[in-house]
Amino acid sequence: MKIAVVILNWNGKALLEQFLPSVIDYSKDATIYVADNASTDTSVDFVKTNFPEVKIIENKTNGGYAKGYNDALRFVDEDIFCLLNSDIEVTKNWLQPILDTFKTESDTAIIQPKILDYKDKTKFEYAGAAGGFIDKYGYPYCRGRIFNTIETDTNQYPNSNIFWASGACFFIRKQVFNQLNGFDESFFAHQEEIDLCWRAFNLNYKTKYVSESTVFHVGGATLNATNPKKTYLNFRNSLITLTKNASGNIFLLIFFRLILDGIAAFRFLILLKPKHVFAILKAHFSYYSRLKLIFKQRKQLSQKKDYYSCASIVYAYFIKKVKTFSNL
Repeated sequence: MKIAVVILNWNGKALLEQFLPSVIDYSKDATIYVADNASTDTSVDFVKTNFPEVKIIENKTNGGYAKGYNDALRFVDEDIFCLLNSDIEVTKNWLQPILDTFKTESDTAIIQPKILDYKDKTKFEYAGAAGGFIDKYGYPYCRGRIFNTIETDTNQYPNSNIFWASGACFFIRKQVFNQLNGFDESFFAHQEEIDLCWRAFNLNYKTKYVSESTVFHVGGATLNATNPKKTYLNFRNSLITLTKNASGNIFLLIFFRLILDGIAAFRFLILLKPKHVFAILKAHFSYYSRLKLIFKQRKQLSQKKDYYSCASIVYAYFIKKVKTFSNL
């Protein structure tokens, strides 16, 4: 079973300079690729000069995370894809537990390692932590991170099936990625991995968290959490994902989701963050303008029940004051 580690890059010379050496040192059994999204800096020349063993794929345009990987992975032949952010430090023996799981569990299609914070290596990192889940209304959360409450890692979360794996370090079988037609390119960035995992779930594939593999993620190196564009993409793409993949009365789900997003916008207003309020409004207008296409996609996809275990993470966190996954 051959594995490819594919790092998507856009003007990320400094990140490649800092983190690519650890990937090379600890990934001897993998083929390493840098997939460049039409960078305008010198990052491609830097890799060619300093790391000739790394294969370069040069995309013609910057299509974001979703299209960037879809375009690049057409040129990758290995059995397992590891999609790795350029701001991740890997650790010794990080790949072997993942490969062992793929070899012994044929129905496992997607895997995420333990993702800890590069800036505080005792804590989980926001984007993925110990594996992702979703509530009835499409709001994501993680073992080790609910909204902005992040837990210290005490090995409290063992290997387990999860609902979604973080795009920061995302392993998937090539055959499954191709069967799912890759990421939804309309997303550009953010939550495309949740959409992909949900589509895999609806086809009865399993996504798993493997705790024996650890990576450290800087987070926010491309788009900081305080950026309204991130808020826009997260809310818009979450609505699209819910509409495409959720079972049941989708119109009722969207109605309640509209209310919850309105509460979120009001909260931003109270916090004196008007740009984020407008980002949520913009996300909804963009979503409504695409509804016809989204429902066409929905008709072409399978939907499966029991995609959630927590009915409302918003209610659990803000009303019941549940701050950790283990207390849900």
